Amino acid sequence: MEFPHVASIRDFYAFEEHVKTCRKHRGLEMASQWYQAPVFYFSNPVCVIGHDAAVKAPHGSSALDYELEIACIIGESARDLPADDSAMDVVAGFTIMNDWSARDIQRIEMAVGLGPSKSKDFATSLGPVVVSFDKLRDHYRDGRLHLEMTARVNGKEYSRGNSGSMYWSWPQLLAHASRDTMLRPGDVLGSGTVGTGCILELTPEAVGGWLQPGDIVELSVEHIGALRNSVVAN
Repeated sequence: MEFPHVASIRDFYAFEEHVKTCRKHRGLEMASQWYQAPVFYFSNPVCVIGHDAAVKAPHGSSALDYELEIACIIGESARDLPADDSAMDVVAGFTIMNDWSARDIQRIEMAVGLGPSKSKDFATSLGPVVVSFDKLRDHYRDGRLHLEMTARVNGKEYSRGNSGSMYWSWPQLLAHASRDTMLRPGDVLGSGTVGTGCILELTPEAVGGWLQPGDIVELSVEHIGALRNSVVAN
């Protein structure tokens, strides 16, 4: 399927393992509010890059991280969708998403209680293709796609998870995103990071540090493909 023009990006926080682990690293318990609604932040569609594109860390950052996600692409306009399987009728397909993060900048932003913003506002990778939901339907159960996901840096496996481990389902994400507003063709909904799916969660000490110029990051999702990007100096 041809990759559409990206109209907007909502990136959710749908994997409980990722949220729990990252909060634990900061000495925090899970926030009870996380279980009340599938929260998201808006990212910048102008910063979308594709397969094999180069990525630069933002100016002043020395803590570049990848985030292993899948994303759905909206194919039909809709508003106030129900949180059931009928919501999937508006989905054109799914792709791989790398929600690049500058963790040192993000730490400052989140301490203030607003964001993330500039810690994300430099690159979001999508691709390499959009696979129609019809072609993935055999892997769809209980509102979730059950697909193996991996991340490799310079050929070494860092992350492995399954998209079926999402706490919040795709119909729930679609219902929340469309509440009181229109979803339009080309809108992107990211799943958030799968468990183990970033250096922050694994800890930089465990994997030898943050990403550096010259590193090759490859995210793979079963039945979708592999999204590869190279890190270059700013």
